[in-house]
Amino acid sequence: MKNFYDFTLETLTHTLEAEGFKAFNAKQVFQWVYQKNIRDFEAMSNLSKPLRAWLIEHITLPQLTLHSHFVAPDETTKCAFVLSDREVIETVLMHHNYGKSICVTTQVGCNMGCAFCASGLHKKTRNLSQAEMILQVQGVIDLTGIKPTHIVVMGIGEPFDNFDHVMDFIDTVNSPYAYAIGKRHITVSTSGLAPQIEAFGLRQTQVNLAISLHAPNDALRSKLMPINKKYPLKTLMKSVDHYHTLTNRRVTYEYIMIKDVNDSLKEANELITLLKGKNAYVNLIPYNPVSEFSFECSEPAQIKRFYDALMKAGINATTRKEKGEQVNAACGQLRHQTLKEETHGLKNT
Repeated sequence: MKNFYDFTLETLTHTLEAEGFKAFNAKQVFQWVYQKNIRDFEAMSNLSKPLRAWLIEHITLPQLTLHSHFVAPDETTKCAFVLSDREVIETVLMHHNYGKSICVTTQVGCNMGCAFCASGLHKKTRNLSQAEMILQVQGVIDLTGIKPTHIVVMGIGEPFDNFDHVMDFIDTVNSPYAYAIGKRHITVSTSGLAPQIEAFGLRQTQVNLAISLHAPNDALRSKLMPINKKYPLKTLMKSVDHYHTLTNRRVTYEYIMIKDVNDSLKEANELITLLKGKNAYVNLIPYNPVSEFSFECSEPAQIKRFYDALMKAGINATTRKEKGEQVNAACGQLRHQTLKEETHGLKNT
């Protein structure tokens, strides 16, 4: 049997047509599942009996198992979900003045190996399916009753290392027959896979692109982000320039502020040189400490100096307000803690 959540509207339409049903039936099923939150095919009253019988026989509607969740004082909610193969992933709901965003994980573990990130403490074991990404969104909706207005594909893993499934996921959550989340309300973040950035641009999508930059020169970026050795800044920025040419879309550059590592005015000036004249927006992110690493967050005054230098030079920037630090909201922290606890429990049984 096939997992319903692995279908896009297009593939479900083709499947039903091949079975002798009507194209519009796929839209009806999508509306029942995604908009009316009905998971019993027999209850889908405007479908014919033969179609309901076929769906029951051939398609399943599984859900993820919620392992644990934590809610911070700012209402950030972080969830640990268990997959069918017992792997654990995490998903975060964040409240902003512009809406509610869900941060989605795309891989079990991460191979990018960023020196400051908890996600890389556990290496990638596999990609997530489209279904496993969609069910994170649905799991958060089931838990909180909140439908997201925004999606950020910034959880554990490198989204562009799971390109096809991520693109299908975006198509589905954007569908007017599913969650109907506008493409300009969806953001995908990459650590810098240059070929996939260009492939993303070729799709002419309105989805936002964010680059995890974190350093303005190759020497420092290669220390913090090993992917830079394969795609150094010259290669990365060339792919971004091509993306601009294809889409005319602004790119957000994420820059984690790490004390005495990448937060001096020297690095600020190098970042200005790198981005000058580009349609760029810099998101300065105070570092959320991870116990396994010695890095510390930059002092607020230093973050302000860095920000002021960018703005004075005409580089649009903002400083992110950190959310959910009390619930291990930095990427990968809750999953890492969950795995540590389970390993400790096994050792003591």
